[in-house]
Amino acid sequence: MKRILAFILCFSLSLPGCAVGPDYERPMVETPGAWRISTKEATGTANTAWWEQFGDPVLNNLINSGLLENKDIRIAAARMEQFMAQVDITRSGFYPQLGYGVVGSRDQASKNIVPPGIESLTETWQTTLNAGWELDVWGRLRRATEAAQADLLAAEEGRRTVILSLVSTVATGYITLRGLDAQLEIAENTIQSRKESLDLFALQFEGGVISELTLAQVRSEYEQAVAAVPEIESQITQTENLLSLLLGQNPGSIERGLPIERLTLASIPADIPSDILTRRPDIMQAEQNLISANALIGVARAEYFPRISLTGILGLASSDLSDLLENDSLVWSIGGDAFGAIFTGGRISAGVKQSEAFYKELLFRYQQAILTAFREVEDALIITQKAREKLKAQERRIKALSDYASLARLRYDNGYSSYIEVLDAERSLFDSELNAVRTQTDVIVGLINTYKAMGGGWVMLAEETANTVDFPPEEKSDSEYGSTGSGKSIK
Repeated sequence: MKRILAFILCFSLSLPGCAVGPDYERPMVETPGAWRISTKEATGTANTAWWEQFGDPVLNNLINSGLLENKDIRIAAARMEQFMAQVDITRSGFYPQLGYGVVGSRDQASKNIVPPGIESLTETWQTTLNAGWELDVWGRLRRATEAAQADLLAAEEGRRTVILSLVSTVATGYITLRGLDAQLEIAENTIQSRKESLDLFALQFEGGVISELTLAQVRSEYEQAVAAVPEIESQITQTENLLSLLLGQNPGSIERGLPIERLTLASIPADIPSDILTRRPDIMQAEQNLISANALIGVARAEYFPRISLTGILGLASSDLSDLLENDSLVWSIGGDAFGAIFTGGRISAGVKQSEAFYKELLFRYQQAILTAFREVEDALIITQKAREKLKAQERRIKALSDYASLARLRYDNGYSSYIEVLDAERSLFDSELNAVRTQTDVIVGLINTYKAMGGGWVMLAEETANTVDFPPEEKSDSEYGSTGSGKSIK
């Protein structure tokens, strides 16, 4: 028996690197050599806190507040804690499992069946220490631990994805809010100007200088400007409510900083397409999920092989409680177990096929995540570039309409045209000013979306702020559990 146990132990220790199932290899990915849209303004700033380039301290404070208080980040952090615990649970299988047992009983047998001279009342007292150790001969536990560690790292990247989305959404919401504020200011100034004109024309109508038709036209333009305000105010309130939610607050007003026209435009990051694979947390999350699925193939294949365990019992047993601690009460047992499947009706092979199909699914998801990332970067670049071109054209149009409105009023004052020319010019100018602010907002939001699509070291910078609340240093996953994939290694 001792020779058998020694052989099993030596055999298991001689196979530390043996694990059934495929070892993970990163899939080959074809990446474009360059983006379709090139820009002269591109600089290597993807690893900086790009929102600080706008030069608005209020925006910086809002983003910091969101990183500290946002509930989605805390939800993602709680998920990480769950996966940390799961890694510990899986790793525990590598170690001997110790337990104890205490038994005490008194049994009264029927005196009608107990032979003469034999006590019908018996006592049993026993205390034992039990030990069991599964030998990971085939690597089942190693593959399960590999999968659990990859799940943890996927959850970590998932949290970074939430952080990426939060920062960009807060910045987008704030820029949208400042754009709406600018639109509201334009509308209110227009209302004031048209109200003065309406009052003046009302006096002229009473004096018989102008017709009722002209007065109605002036009043119509005034009401058009008035009607624009409620819609803008509604959008402002909804945007404030969204920002409040992102900041982990009840709906309320949001502090303002610089007006949108005074914000410094952030530069466009100059990353190349291949950088995206290691800078976008959603892509790295998809790869960690793929690593986990690959390891689970090994777990499924290990079911073909027997599970080998060493077992032992050490304890005391006696029929009299007073004798339990004597040397003669010592009991012990040592042995080995091997359990395996002979016939399962195809259950094991079906489990292997299921795990392989799951790996294929996540492989396609990984590839899709990469393609989606490339598309999002290209979209953000073209939207930003074309919005800038559009804004320049709108600014030229506003200048032309401003001149047109001045000339139209001058012609009207000198009796060369009707007031309808003035109204047409002012209406077009009002609409163009609102549209220009919207396009200016689109330019800045396009820059934000470009940084969001490219990912980069700025996510790590934002994560440092979020970590000051969610995780004390001793609980962070990187230091204790290591990493896998993307140039990382498991400890």
